[in-house]
Amino acid sequence: MNKDKKVAIPLIKNPQSTYEKFENWAAKNDKKIYYGLTILCLFLSFITFNARISEAHDDALYLEGGWRYVNEFPEYFYTQNAPLYPMLLGLLIKIAGFKLMLFKLFSVMFTVAGFMLFYKALKGRVPAIVFIPVALFQAANHLIIYYASMTFTEAFYFLLQGMFFFYAVKIIDAVNKDGVQLKPQLKLWLLFGLSMFLISTCKSSAIVVVPAVLLFFAFEKNWKAAGFSLGSYLVFKVIYEVLVRSIWKAQNQFSGQSKILLQKDPYNKALGDEDAAGFIQRFIDNCNLGLSKRFYQLLGWRDENNIEVYGFLTVLTIAIIAIGFWQLAKQKNKVMILFALFTGAQIILSYFILQARWDQARITLICMPILLILMLYAFYAFTNKPGSMGQMIYVGLVVLMLGSVCISSFKRGFKNLPIVQKNLKGDKYFGYTPDWQNFLKASEWCADSLSKESLVASRKAPMSFVYGKGKKFFPIYSVIKKDSLTEQSNPDSALAFFREKKVTHVILASLRLDPNNASAGFINTVHNIFGPISQKYPEKLRLVHTEGAFEQAFIYEIKY
Repeated sequence: MNKDKKVAIPLIKNPQSTYEKFENWAAKNDKKIYYGLTILCLFLSFITFNARISEAHDDALYLEGGWRYVNEFPEYFYTQNAPLYPMLLGLLIKIAGFKLMLFKLFSVMFTVAGFMLFYKALKGRVPAIVFIPVALFQAANHLIIYYASMTFTEAFYFLLQGMFFFYAVKIIDAVNKDGVQLKPQLKLWLLFGLSMFLISTCKSSAIVVVPAVLLFFAFEKNWKAAGFSLGSYLVFKVIYEVLVRSIWKAQNQFSGQSKILLQKDPYNKALGDEDAAGFIQRFIDNCNLGLSKRFYQLLGWRDENNIEVYGFLTVLTIAIIAIGFWQLAKQKNKVMILFALFTGAQIILSYFILQARWDQARITLICMPILLILMLYAFYAFTNKPGSMGQMIYVGLVVLMLGSVCISSFKRGFKNLPIVQKNLKGDKYFGYTPDWQNFLKASEWCADSLSKESLVASRKAPMSFVYGKGKKFFPIYSVIKKDSLTEQSNPDSALAFFREKKVTHVILASLRLDPNNASAGFINTVHNIFGPISQKYPEKLRLVHTEGAFEQAFIYEIKY
């Protein structure tokens, strides 16, 4: 049945099947379910609250970007990836100052508000037996909840995705009811265009929202709606581009990251750029990583430390998702057709352009709600028959999935409580392993003990910036001036490079390769640069500070 015209699912008279009974229960208890899941999302966000900066570094990168927007205006423009979130952080910093807990509380608010918009947008658009489990997943998934107290883009993105879903539904309903009208629908079209602009400026992969919307209305042969969609998006996009170019004289959001994405290895430019076959292999590798590993880890069905990928599971997952889409398309469920086009395009683009070595769960995470709806709907359509035993099997699988999701989140939350309590009481390093504690304390020492004019090279410069109280650090992400024979830096070229960049010091830390195993080695990028220098010119490096007794961090002054 096409549910596009009604948000609420009507009660079924004399319900017989498990699905029909659940449908009636959900309709009668809609408000309780909505508020219950919202409270659950908020509760989990607070017991899992993380008062620290992630070792993954990107959250610190956004914070540094926001700070630089304020303190280096108008010379600085964020180009590492999409700039909207660092802009928002810059606005918060301008208004309230650099307050980490405030930024994290905003992330909690974004996560909860994003869930609320998602629920309001999708309620009644697919059967409750499909929608309620997915809503619970978004409210309680451990990684979504993790980002609720971090300054990654994900919390903000879920809010903007919810906003896009919400106004897309309203547009589809309005067009279905009254056709496309400019004056009566102007406000709605502008809000729809704004949602497209915001989501595409928050994550670069979400730029597919524009072609997805145009393709959807093209399938509908509604060229007027397609034109209005593009026009409403361009209203905000053009204003934004004019402001960016006139105030910052900056490049677009894709310029800063496109060069790295084209490389075979993001950390080794010398290997050259990827060819067509390489991009196809990236897509295959990322599909296996995202759909046979990360997808099921996010459901709680695979151990997070299990790195195995299974091609047959990838193919099976894609097939089930495709069947779900086909079934919804047969039912002419316009809302889900649009959302599936957008989500499918986004995940395909991400899997093509991102190097497989990054293998981050959050690449797949933002697409999970719609992918789950498609997957569950495939099972629903197959088992939605009178007397089908498949309905009980479906319910069992859903209960197993949701049980894994909730157990994982609650376990993490209660394990986290003692850590966050110590953090909030002033021990900002508690919860880090010794290698990270020493590195971050060394960064703080640089801010307290070195002159303002000093420039310290750091493997995790944004994290050093946060714990170094806003001191600027020089980033080292790969081995510079690499010698092809030794795979280490040429000492003379490296010294000349650092002298040109006015680097005065370096932090030499022992950051673990495996956070759970100190004996598994450490990230040796900085060592491969400064090791050859110390061997050839030992007098060029002077030890000025040592942090920690084990897994130490050393600070050296560079004597040119």
